[in-house]
Amino acid sequence: MKTERHRTPKLALLLGIIALAVIGMFLVPAVPQDPAYHEFADRSRWFGVPHFWNVATNLLFLLVGLAALRELVRGVPDRTLPELRASYFAFFIGIVLIGPGSAYYHLDPNNTTLVWDRLPMTVAFMAFVSIIVGEYISRQAGQKLLWPLILVGIASIIYWHVTEQSGQGDLRPYGLVQFLPMLLIPLILLLFSPSFTGTGYIWALLGFYLVAKLAELLDETIFQVMYPISGHALKHVLAATGAYCFLLGLRKRKPIRRE
Repeated sequence: MKTERHRTPKLALLLGIIALAVIGMFLVPAVPQDPAYHEFADRSRWFGVPHFWNVATNLLFLLVGLAALRELVRGVPDRTLPELRASYFAFFIGIVLIGPGSAYYHLDPNNTTLVWDRLPMTVAFMAFVSIIVGEYISRQAGQKLLWPLILVGIASIIYWHVTEQSGQGDLRPYGLVQFLPMLLIPLILLLFSPSFTGTGYIWALLGFYLVAKLAELLDETIFQVMYPISGHALKHVLAATGAYCFLLGLRKRKPIRRE
């Protein structure tokens, strides 16, 4: 009972942040996709493949995701929660699908191909949120949230694509789906007790993702310094490394007994 009392204000804080974020989304005007987003620094063609390194670096997502799925199929019962089995699989399936989805987009960057880049990323984001909720707050809540979160994520992309096709593009829901978890997950890690040791691997994942987004913003600058690798190609390497950190955590962590 005492533990529940301590958890209530923490849960209220998370729910309050979510509510404020949703309200704030409706207070800002619609945000269409900037056409300049598709103008990447790397325009080179190697081996007949346009934007070669932006395409090729997506292989890392495929390799990390497949290695993790192999691990899960073999079974890691003492390093995962049975209630979250679908969430672990959904996360790494999303990582696998980022590979071909993002490669397809970078072969011909435009709003239509971007849909296939964002869909698997969103599946991975939402599955990871359900994992964190399940491992830190409530196993049952994490289990029940998986499919609603994934559906919300997919709906945000469909909504953006439909509005973009009608000439009134609106990225607000997708932005909320992508960036709100990056605020909530660190708070959950700080406020709640983990189910496993090795929380550093999760912090490493978040750190690599943050640096990956920074590399994306510095696409041209990094391309000038690290030619032929651009900031966006480096983003893929860093983001895949972040996913690999979570795989390492699944291999090395141990359950924590709660009194």
